[in-house]
Amino acid sequence: MEIKEIVNYYLNAETDILEVSFRTIDDDDEILRSDNIDYAVAIDYGFDLVTESLDFFDEEFEDDDVEEKEVIELDEEELINFLNEYYTIYPDKLPKGELY
Repeated sequence: MEIKEIVNYYLNAETDILEVSFRTIDDDDEILRSDNIDYAVAIDYGFDLVTESLDFFDEEFEDDDVEEKEVIELDEEELINFLNEYYTIYPDKLPKGELY
């Protein structure tokens, strides 16, 4: 089992839960696997997944009326490395693939 691609991810800053959707090399394009992992596990494994944010816009371009959830950018290559190691150690935690 090896992670082929990250389809989507979201790191909830309040709960430190990483929500991730991905495919393994054995999955067809119609198959998607989703999991919620405590971000502290990645830190314990020695992975720092958060990348530097390159925000080119000043506050003057932000609309105060629109409330968006904070998006934390992750290094997808490091995320794949972490997930590969995590599911190698805990193969029973690998989520089942579902059609999407």
